[in-house]
Amino acid sequence: MVETLSRLGLAFAVISPGSRSSPLTLAFAKHPQIETIPILDERSAAFFALGLSKSRKIPVAIVCTSGTAAANFLPAIIEAQQSKIPLLVLTADRPAQLRDSHAGQTINQTHLYGHYPNWYMELASASSNFDLLKYLRQITIQAWERTLFPNAGVVHLNIPLDEPLARLLDPNTQKIQQEYDFDEFFSHIRSYKAEYFSNFPDVSPNFWEKIYGSKSGLIIVGNHSPNLDLDYCRSIAYLSQMWQYPILADCLNPLRHHANLNPHLITTYDLILRKEKLNKPDLVIQIGELPISKQLRLWLKLQDPMRFIVDPFSDNFDPLHGKTIHLRLSVEQLAKSLKNQDLTLFKTNHQPRLNYLNNWLEQEEILSQRISRKMENIENMVEGKIAWLLSETLPDHTSIFIANSMSVRYAEFFWRKNSKNYAIFCNRGANGIDGTLSTALGIAHRAHNTVLLSGDLALLHDSNGFLVKQHWQGKLTIILINNQGGGIFNTLPIAQEKEFEKYFATGQNVDFSKLSYFHDIEYHYIENWSDLIETINNHNHSSIRLLEIATNRQADASWLKQAMITLTED
Repeated sequence: MVETLSRLGLAFAVISPGSRSSPLTLAFAKHPQIETIPILDERSAAFFALGLSKSRKIPVAIVCTSGTAAANFLPAIIEAQQSKIPLLVLTADRPAQLRDSHAGQTINQTHLYGHYPNWYMELASASSNFDLLKYLRQITIQAWERTLFPNAGVVHLNIPLDEPLARLLDPNTQKIQQEYDFDEFFSHIRSYKAEYFSNFPDVSPNFWEKIYGSKSGLIIVGNHSPNLDLDYCRSIAYLSQMWQYPILADCLNPLRHHANLNPHLITTYDLILRKEKLNKPDLVIQIGELPISKQLRLWLKLQDPMRFIVDPFSDNFDPLHGKTIHLRLSVEQLAKSLKNQDLTLFKTNHQPRLNYLNNWLEQEEILSQRISRKMENIENMVEGKIAWLLSETLPDHTSIFIANSMSVRYAEFFWRKNSKNYAIFCNRGANGIDGTLSTALGIAHRAHNTVLLSGDLALLHDSNGFLVKQHWQGKLTIILINNQGGGIFNTLPIAQEKEFEKYFATGQNVDFSKLSYFHDIEYHYIENWSDLIETINNHNHSSIRLLEIATNRQADASWLKQAMITLTED
């Protein structure tokens, strides 16, 4: 943590004495590039650090032990936040198991400073584990950035530390030191200060150097608001075409529905990464969040390429804790900045980049054709076909809300790219099923035709949303996949447990025709694919209608497992 802070630009640490903070104190005191200043009184120490930061215009770290020592930092924290002075507050804490048990010098330090910090985080418990070192590196970078951006101020990291607190020889730690190259581990971290952010939307020279030197690269885009003008899609297409990078686009991103703008668009990447052992890219440009695909995330974690994350918000968009640098600007600003570059420099590695791109495009063509052939031959009602069929048959400009759990995952696997200008929505902030119906009704209120694709549990969880009907205007078609329970759990190892049906699948036998009647909702039971196509394209319907498709959750899970095998076989 201290080494990461030093490379980021930390020059001063103000330390108040205490036992619980010993590991932090020693780490700062032993670092040759950081001036460590001990001050007995925490209140005085915090204001001293405030003065340092005011004069030097860089974040200063303050460290204290657990208990009321941390409370004495509050006056200076309030002043720093009000004055927009960057301070990094590191409070040592007892481990969580000692809270609320009258352990000495233990208080509840979570969110101790209320709303004053720009950001608060309690760190995971320390252990000799390389993945936790990656996590700590990422959190430290994030904390440093948030002292500076979008407004300078305070960041509070609460750090539980268990005994022993003195330095001891640990075989696991020695093993990590021997097995990993720590120069490479810290290689992507660069020093920047408050001025770094004030120059945006300019992009640092380091970014362009990496782009010029890359022989292979990817653009990865996650879910994004569909209410974007075409500049967003055109900007990504421009970057892709200039760099010869393929674009891996989440099913919830508008790029999938403006395919005519993106000849380098890849939508079958989840299957490609199961099928092909593709080489590690030199560079990844991640725009916003990562896509839903677990397969993509596992591949990125394994390959661990350098990633630039492009997004104007201050959030940490790297749950993998990789070698990432956040560029706090929009993709439109990045595309504009590219136009000011010497484009001849991109010709240096043109052919290797083109070869890498063509490899992805070739696999995309193969998998897309296989998916289409497989779906066209399915006659029985299988959930996996529904998302594919909707992407083929819904009218242009349809607004579509996709529920979480299996609905959105099938869309990620099989939703075809098109140029139909769909607007696709999903509650992917916390990824819950709560509020599914009400959210879709809100989207559809006083709007054109809207479709909700939902499983039975997601709809039942929010069935009281129908009560808004008397105050609601619009047209909403609900495509209900009724597999009598939580289908996503059938794809998980927990499905083998004898308690599965009762406690996980939570099977239900609700008669949705009666539920629809109760709420005065138009109801249709869909028996085959032609019936579904005909019904969804008949727009002469009442304000809300429910189209029920019955599937078998065990059969769906088996079908998906087998499909992933057959689609990726050579």
